Amino acid sequence: MSARDRILGRLRGAAARDAGITDLERRIDDHFAARREDPPPAPAVLAQRMQAALQAVRAQAWCARAGEWPAQLAERIAAAGVSRIVVDTASPEGRALRAALPAGVEALAFERPLEDWKAELFGTVDAGFTVARSGIAATGTLVLAPDAAAPRTVSLVPPLHIALVHAHTLHADLHQALHAERWQDGMPANLVLATGPSKTSDIQQTLAFGAHGPRWTWVVIVTEEST
Repeated sequence: MSARDRILGRLRGAAARDAGITDLERRIDDHFAARREDPPPAPAVLAQRMQAALQAVRAQAWCARAGEWPAQLAERIAAAGVSRIVVDTASPEGRALRAALPAGVEALAFERPLEDWKAELFGTVDAGFTVARSGIAATGTLVLAPDAAAPRTVSLVPPLHIALVHAHTLHADLHQALHAERWQDGMPANLVLATGPSKTSDIQQTLAFGAHGPRWTWVVIVTEEST
């Protein structure tokens, strides 16, 4: 067999495999489409489902209107004894929370290389605040898109992870999320799917929280003013 024949054979084989993948994708799409609600649930309904799913995995979750959540969250933070919290002050939500925090709570921005304040971050920071890209209501999953101002460290290292997700960004399920946001167009991606606090049962199948990430998770689901 010539080199040309071998190359053409590989190309034909790849084309056949691609056709099989396309057929599999179509069958997956059909599976979810047949089970999806019509009409689709409203954001308020998805917010309620998201809240219930989060509470089922031992996260604290509540809904708050757009103009009210900063004061409500700041009050909860102070009541929990949080004294230092990492906040992305480049985001509107981060600035709103920082402005609402009482004098006894210090808001820190992730502005230094991790190596320069690793001991401080691991030893003295009580909480990290992030804004989720979206959420998956069926499982209470946060879709996080870490960046330089709010890297994965913010939602992973502090014992308390506080996340904000807007109700209008919620999806019914994972399949809907990846299609609506067209995840395939952004590959490779650093999206993180987080469902509740960190948990493991590695040791004698005993469920423990906080071994590989935050021990506690709070999620505020922000609804529109009119809801």
